[in-house]
Amino acid sequence: MDTRQWMSILLCFATALMLFVSFLSYRKRHLQVARTMIYMMITASCYSLGYAFELVSGSLSGIKLSLQIEYLGIPFVSAFWLLLVFQFTGLGVQYRKWLSILVFCIPIATFLLHVTNDWHHLIYEAYIPNPNETIPLFITVKGPWYAVHAIYNYTILLLGILLFIPMYLRALPIIRKQIIVLILGAGAPMLFNIAYMFSKVIDLTPFGFAISGLVYAWGIFRFRLLRLTPLAYAKMFDTIRDGVILLDYEDQIVNYNHAAEEVFPELGQADSVPALGKDVLSACPDLLDRISDADYKDNRFPLQRFLHNRQCYFVCSLTYIYDTGNIPIGKMLMFNDITELKENEERLREKSERLLRLNTFKDKLFTVMAHDIRDPIALLVSLTELLGEEPADSDIASAEVFQEIRRQVRGTFHLVDNLLDWYRSQNGEVAFRPISWNLQQVVRQALSLAGARAGMKNIQIVEHIDERFTVNADKEMLDLIFRNLLSNAIKYTDIGGDIKLSASMADNQVTVSISDNGSGIDEETAELLRHDDMFFKEPGFASKEDGGDMRFGLVLTREFLRMHGGSLRFESLSGQGTTFLFTLPGTAGSEGIKEREGAVVRANESYTH
Repeated sequence: MDTRQWMSILLCFATALMLFVSFLSYRKRHLQVARTMIYMMITASCYSLGYAFELVSGSLSGIKLSLQIEYLGIPFVSAFWLLLVFQFTGLGVQYRKWLSILVFCIPIATFLLHVTNDWHHLIYEAYIPNPNETIPLFITVKGPWYAVHAIYNYTILLLGILLFIPMYLRALPIIRKQIIVLILGAGAPMLFNIAYMFSKVIDLTPFGFAISGLVYAWGIFRFRLLRLTPLAYAKMFDTIRDGVILLDYEDQIVNYNHAAEEVFPELGQADSVPALGKDVLSACPDLLDRISDADYKDNRFPLQRFLHNRQCYFVCSLTYIYDTGNIPIGKMLMFNDITELKENEERLREKSERLLRLNTFKDKLFTVMAHDIRDPIALLVSLTELLGEEPADSDIASAEVFQEIRRQVRGTFHLVDNLLDWYRSQNGEVAFRPISWNLQQVVRQALSLAGARAGMKNIQIVEHIDERFTVNADKEMLDLIFRNLLSNAIKYTDIGGDIKLSASMADNQVTVSISDNGSGIDEETAELLRHDDMFFKEPGFASKEDGGDMRFGLVLTREFLRMHGGSLRFESLSGQGTTFLFTLPGTAGSEGIKEREGAVVRANESYTH
């Protein structure tokens, strides 16, 4: 096998390699840079494949046909490479269309002139047989346009390299490696072509493209050449909210973003980059000490700076950048602005202190209410009860006023009592200790206390509670539940009315029913009990006329039942009465029933069992 055949096989291998790079680029075709790489490698493979055919061609016609294949790629390879540089560096984005047209003017003209070369001979003036019958078989005499195109190619390659230089100086390490890969891929064919221009023997430029294919494949696999373009890296670098400063192994600042310049305005005042960190950041000696620390450990630390007429707070992180080995090649300093977080924290601290003071005031308020308000009201209730027993027929008007005073005093007393119970439950002063109680005994004890009020209105109370029912409840809360529900029933039941108490058992739940034939629940109270809201929804909730104290007591009853795992519901018809039903955990056996201290006092003569 002679030299021409060996060279032809190598060129076919180079063609396959460049097509492989095109395939790798096609997988990332959603990126504009990858699409340009595809076109560049395809045109280079046309050049290489055509030159392989030229080497094995034995006639002038075969060589001319091979040159036609070569010129599908020769004019365009450099143009696509410059277009790739534009896309990689982000240069002239708004003028990209017009730049592309301008770059491809000469390549298109070169292609058309070669197709019609036999008419004007501007590319090749003549084809002279090689007298030595070695490579090449025909020596071409170059025309004037060949020189134009050669100058154009070298100009484009040099322009692309010059465009890469400023980007390289400010780029991240990974981007710098990608730039080097692209320059090496373009430089190899150029060096081979320069050698051919001086030797005028064998054009080895297509072999340079084989090296380009190897370099680009290496860059794709090793340095993620086509995964994310440096333009995207640069945009991300400049637009992130955290400040970033990149330093090399000599602690020189090589790059920074806009957010870092806001933290350190001195960065924008530096004459050039790279710049020594100790010169630019001289106002922060503590920061310089941490940067110059040689422990090679990532670090986080706070930083304060007075900026924009206020104190600003930052959390800084110093991260070492390593190459493939274990030796650091640079450092990355990041600044996370936590000024707003600090200010919010300070505001929350002030609000917390204010709430603490208000809570202390609330505790004092309820202490005063418990000792200085409740006791006098309780005394007034007792006095009005005593006075109410005396006949008042001598002055009917005064008697009505007195009855209203007594009603208001009693209501206020119940309201204060309920408020204190609620406060103690919310403040953790009421211990929740549920134990087994005989339901009938608890009910009769509650009726003995409510019987006097019922007797004053000649209300008949009937109780039907199975003596075997027991409930698991806290005694103090259970007494309050019955006291509030019975007070509500007595208050809204007319003279001579009826109140009935009953209980039933199902699934270890005792359901107690307290029903009356009074006026029914008003709509405002019913709406309040249907919602899960706790207490005060508007000013004066507990002091409204016509039942503010009872509303509060019913809501408190509902909350205590929830603490027991039970519930409160009601059925009411206006003018026909109300039935309250509540559930408590319990049993229906005689076991566990405990006799409690004190005898169960029956209600007065108005209470009927």
